[in-house]
Amino acid sequence: MASSVKSLIEVQFPVSKVSKESYKERKANLGQTLTGLGKWWGRKPLILVRSALLGLLMPASDNPKKDMEIFLKILTMDEEGLWLRKNKSITADEIYKRLSPSERKRYFEEAEDGKVSYKKGITREEKENLQRLAFSRMTYDEKLVYCVRPEEVENLPPSAWDKINEHLGTNAKSLQELVHELGKKRFGKVPMVGDCFCGGGSVPFEAARMGFDVYASDLNPIAMLLTWAALNILGSSEEEIKSLREFQEKIYKLADEQVTKWGIEHNEKGHRANAYLYCNEAVCPECGFHVPLAPSWIIGKGTKTVAILKENPDKKCFDIEIKSNASKAEMEQAEKMATVKDNSMFCPHCKNSTPIAALRKDRRREDGTIEYGLRKWESDEFLPRPDDVFQERLYCIRYEDKEGNRYYKAPDEEDLKREKKVIELLKERFSEWQQKGYIPSDVIEEGEETSRLYRERGWAYWHQLFNPRQLLLHGLLMELIDKEAKTREERIVGLLGVNKCCNWNSKLCRWISDGANEKGSDTFSNQALNTLFNYNTRTLLSLNTSWFYNVNANKLSHNSDLKTTDAKITDNTAEFWLTDPPYADAINYHELSEFFLAWDKKMLLEIFPDWYADSKRALAVKGTGEDFKQSMVEIYKNLAEHMPDNGMQIVMFTHQDVGVWAVLALILWAAGLKVTAAWTIATETDASGLKKGNYVKGTVLLVLRKQTSEETAFLDELYPEIEMEVKRQIDSMQELDDKEDPNFSDTDYLLAAYAASLRVLTSYRKIEDIDVNYELFRTRRPGEESPVEKIINEAVKIAYDYLTPKGFDSYFWKMLIPEERFYIKGLDLEKSGIYQLGAYQELAKGFGVREYRDLLASTKANHARLKTATEFGMRMLGGNDRFSNSLLRNILAALHQAVKAEDTAAGRNWLRNELPGYWNQRNLIVEILNYIATLEHIENMSHWKEEARYARLLAEFVKNDGV
Repeated sequence: MASSVKSLIEVQFPVSKVSKESYKERKANLGQTLTGLGKWWGRKPLILVRSALLGLLMPASDNPKKDMEIFLKILTMDEEGLWLRKNKSITADEIYKRLSPSERKRYFEEAEDGKVSYKKGITREEKENLQRLAFSRMTYDEKLVYCVRPEEVENLPPSAWDKINEHLGTNAKSLQELVHELGKKRFGKVPMVGDCFCGGGSVPFEAARMGFDVYASDLNPIAMLLTWAALNILGSSEEEIKSLREFQEKIYKLADEQVTKWGIEHNEKGHRANAYLYCNEAVCPECGFHVPLAPSWIIGKGTKTVAILKENPDKKCFDIEIKSNASKAEMEQAEKMATVKDNSMFCPHCKNSTPIAALRKDRRREDGTIEYGLRKWESDEFLPRPDDVFQERLYCIRYEDKEGNRYYKAPDEEDLKREKKVIELLKERFSEWQQKGYIPSDVIEEGEETSRLYRERGWAYWHQLFNPRQLLLHGLLMELIDKEAKTREERIVGLLGVNKCCNWNSKLCRWISDGANEKGSDTFSNQALNTLFNYNTRTLLSLNTSWFYNVNANKLSHNSDLKTTDAKITDNTAEFWLTDPPYADAINYHELSEFFLAWDKKMLLEIFPDWYADSKRALAVKGTGEDFKQSMVEIYKNLAEHMPDNGMQIVMFTHQDVGVWAVLALILWAAGLKVTAAWTIATETDASGLKKGNYVKGTVLLVLRKQTSEETAFLDELYPEIEMEVKRQIDSMQELDDKEDPNFSDTDYLLAAYAASLRVLTSYRKIEDIDVNYELFRTRRPGEESPVEKIINEAVKIAYDYLTPKGFDSYFWKMLIPEERFYIKGLDLEKSGIYQLGAYQELAKGFGVREYRDLLASTKANHARLKTATEFGMRMLGGNDRFSNSLLRNILAALHQAVKAEDTAAGRNWLRNELPGYWNQRNLIVEILNYIATLEHIENMSHWKEEARYARLLAEFVKNDGV
């Protein structure tokens, strides 16, 4: 194999397959390898990290097709690898669908009711061959349904290693051996992978699992705790893991005995509670009634359980009745009787609404700032005072009987006595437990996320985010860990367990009333500290799923160095730096992590005496502003200096806004780095829970090397070079693409244009017309383009002009207006099975089309597509916008007329009578109709079938039309 200085990832990357594998990993939710250890925001999929690291390490040869074949083989993403990963059986029905008529006849019998079954006498071997045959005829996405994740495959078969070794000139029998051999060939040693923003630990963990040496650091001690656990707990032997599981069992058993002895979760029948529902209560300023607050009084849609408010005029309050198996009318009433609507309290007695801000007595000062009206709670308080605006009330308990049957009830006198006992037990221990660090004592510092806790509830200390029951349970677990843990690993496993309990058991945990799943959600169901009017409290019984998290052994072959430190002063050298900086990021990691740090502080310093235990807010890199840019330049300059000349970096980020790209390019250029490639991995999922609308997520991998050039260029000299580079990049990608199983979509080609322009730009030490520091820190007016943005946008335009859809004549393509090009390229996207809204957003941006949503039939994540001619009907014709007056819009109207009348002549007549210049535009009309006609037999575009058929007929009519 011819050696090359380039890495594979600088030449090509299987973006489509890695995107699909990343999505599969994300969808495993709690089944993911690292998520079990605890909450962190924005963890990258492990398969993405594995692919990126292998792409950096594997050299690009002079045979790119073979390179990709071997790359996919190592990752188990080739045909043989997928078959190796297949762990689910394909049903007889699914096999039958994928067979030819003669194959069906040979192996299957079809009953009168349409049911299929194997013929008698079919052998096990024949059934296995049919499994393989059906599997081979599936698409990549369909195959993944039947497969485990690549990380779950212990090793490749010897036959695969023979092919890998032959191509790479190695002698490896495992991934770890391959990493060592390739590393020694290139660097003379096992390469070090560094990550100075290690967060939840994806990069160091996966690097260690692959056999790299690892350096990991983060400013945040909670991030470092998770990373340490990923490398040291998940990297333990089966025997050590077994011992740690026994420790988890022991602590839970001791806590269970204590809770049972206290008698705070069992009722007189011996039934045990598994959920307590609390709500805030406030006095209506109009009538003086105490109003329980909730945005809905539906408790369970599956069990048809509701809370019914009953007026108690003597006490000027509402009694709450809990009813299961409620009627449809009662369910509707429970929804309608919400006492919190549109940020206001609705009083069911006097029917008046009061804004929540008015309840809190917030007021606007003369200078326009707001003075918040709630009292700040004191450090020794864990309950509201009787005169506080928001009181807390237990309104429902779910019990489980000895047979495991669950039922809801309103709290009775005995339940309320147990509540009082919880408060007394906590009072007895509160001071001592705070002193020992078993429960938090820290003040909540002001911040973007944290200040709302005081504004909205008056909470000033972290322990106030938990009610007495929650504090008592979590404090008990902490006390038992402190007393029973014999090793550092046991203490960490215990501490991570408490962190998980806190995430699932705070006053910020919503109650989910879904029919299939009536349960509490976690504190961070989105990336914020959301105060609630009603919330769920778990018991020890229902905390077991949080306490007993997955701890599985992983073979990690590595030397590692872990530090809590600022990325600006990292002094370790690494061959590869893989980082995911908080770039243009809306997540306040430092503030959110203080939720856990408040619990961990004391024990963390006992476990790691050389660490610190605060979030270092002042030093945290915040995603915007001048300080941020300066910090980023310092950090990446430092990393470039701590990397050999043949070392490489990948910077990961999730924004595709040209302005964001331009600033990042300037930051990295100023840091002494140059761009060599860029790829986007899509990890798009449907929005859910609190996330309304369409959340598009794609991770950009920006590949970088050290800037070693001394050359200077002028801006006007760059444009021809950029045009050549964009076209060269697109040509090479198209040449490499597998026509049967396309890897690249239009969005990948556009991203390649971004990268090509930056590759040219950053290949020079200096551009005479661009002062990097001036451009980086200059304040711009809204809409004003920087020189770098202009360069990127120019590259995108070049790419769009160059990328003619398959089957469309390039001469005619240039005659279309941007909106028409957008529509036809959108059909091209759908042909390729691309339904991400982000893809259409990128198309619109590239063509300069501002209004495009009206052209889409769906804007749902992973379901975005354009309207068909029938879906348009006769709407959007002859309006003020360009699309409604375009040739294409008239052609779609003509198609609609033909389909509606079931007569092609109706479509031809529409064009003749309604389209000005019909006779002169017939060739272009025929070209567009012929393109639409190609959709007739596209499997995933059956909604176009009828219209595509009429397009074919109409094209003939127009072509042969005479005066």
